[in-house]
Amino acid sequence: MRRRQVLAGAATASSLLLGGCVPVVMPAGPEVGSPVLSTRSFTMSDGRELPYSAWLPERAPRFVILGLHGFGDYSRNAFDIPAPAFTSHGVALYAYDQRGFGAAPNRGLWPGVPTLVADCTAVVALLAARHPGVPVFVLGESMGAAVALVLATRHPALPVVGYILSAPGVRGRASMGEVSRTALEIASRLIPAVGFSGAAPGFSPSDNEDAMRRWSRDPLTAKEFRVDLVYGLVDLMDQALDAATRFAPRALVLYGAKDRIVPPDPLRRLLATMPASPDRRVAYYREGHHLLLRDRGRAVVIGDILAWLDQPGAPLPSGADQAAEAWLAAEGDARR
Repeated sequence: MRRRQVLAGAATASSLLLGGCVPVVMPAGPEVGSPVLSTRSFTMSDGRELPYSAWLPERAPRFVILGLHGFGDYSRNAFDIPAPAFTSHGVALYAYDQRGFGAAPNRGLWPGVPTLVADCTAVVALLAARHPGVPVFVLGESMGAAVALVLATRHPALPVVGYILSAPGVRGRASMGEVSRTALEIASRLIPAVGFSGAAPGFSPSDNEDAMRRWSRDPLTAKEFRVDLVYGLVDLMDQALDAATRFAPRALVLYGAKDRIVPPDPLRRLLATMPASPDRRVAYYREGHHLLLRDRGRAVVIGDILAWLDQPGAPLPSGADQAAEAWLAAEGDARR
């Protein structure tokens, strides 16, 4: 009781003293034209260019996948490692730097959820026009999966056949303790521009040391984050979890048992929130970490994705869907 009174008092005092301080958001500007796909970038309706990478198969693609990178990451770093396995299966893989990340505009500043979703909507339409008649899928990793969740529910008529959600970023306020929530609210207004390291001692988002070394040396990956950038991410994750209540499209949800960035509880909450659907598969990898597509065991994960593209109703070749059923059932029994 005493702690709650202290926190409430601190929050009230901060709101009174810092009423003029707010987290910085850099949304898209006024519309100046229609979105355009060029050889190096997607030009959005406000004229800003989002650099992209494309990995294309030797022959006409059987599928198109749009990859959405995670927090602090960018397109090429996120998908360059798994790309060859996709292209060899006839997949055209595209990924762009989302605003605030990589070489996209306003690096290090949060663009806002509406802008992230609007950009993705435009890119999906451009890719569908570039590859008429080819099924388009969206593959989101972590933060990218959160964007995909919001996208699917706000724009259900988009020409997207299905969604692949890898380690979906849904660790929002519902997963935070009262102290953490209050601290974030205060810090986002008191010190929004202060940066802090995104590294945490004792664990890594992947068991692929080469990939982690590449991340640490790449000047386009983020190593420090402003408080208001994190605040924006939490807002996105909250909206993604809310969107899950209306998430109905075909989907494959991927999760690794060794993921310490998205713990099991938020993932279970996400799955429990989603409406029941025969078109959704969940895959659970006992040796998987957060960056499943860059892990040393990524071939198993990518093999499941490719099999799902071909036959979405068939069992996954690795048995990860059966492992997910057993995991979720065991967790349910343990909570009774």
